[in-house]
Amino acid sequence: MLDEADRRGIKISNLALQKLLYFAHGIHLKKGKGPLVSGYFEAWQYGPVHPAVYRAFKQNGSEPIVVRAVKQDPLTGKTRDLPKPDDMAVVDLVSDVVRHFGPMSAGRLVDLSHAKDSPWSFVVDKARTDVAFGMRIPDNVILDRFQHHKVSLNASPRAGEPPSDDTPIA
Repeated sequence: MLDEADRRGIKISNLALQKLLYFAHGIHLKKGKGPLVSGYFEAWQYGPVHPAVYRAFKQNGSEPIVVRAVKQDPLTGKTRDLPKPDDMAVVDLVSDVVRHFGPMSAGRLVDLSHAKDSPWSFVVDKARTDVAFGMRIPDNVILDRFQHHKVSLNASPRAGEPPSDDTPIA
């Protein structure tokens, strides 16, 4: 996703990457292709966040990401580059998501991820009245509720820009 953004001259912060990855994951699930990424998303204050990806790029703060995540061998500590996707459907999906959503401000992406009845909204609302361990957004909720992501491709945010970093919802 970051390589595609670079190819298009789009600067992506960690906050924006989280939303782009979430949108791509949700679209992939809706197409019946299963999860796009391993792990899970959580409902944080400024929308869905993949905690492992967040940690990989946390050092960038609100600045555009210029490094790439690496895989570390837990026994040796050696790192290596992560493999690039070779499934053309995934490559095309990532390209489409970056092309459509990448130019939007982080604030607009947060607004879109907070859409009424969206997976994020569903989990946050449920947590107000029920137990929501870690505020995880399960894939079945993303799959079921992603239909509510009827969003425009207008690049101007409805609300002001969010703070420079995301934090879990308390």
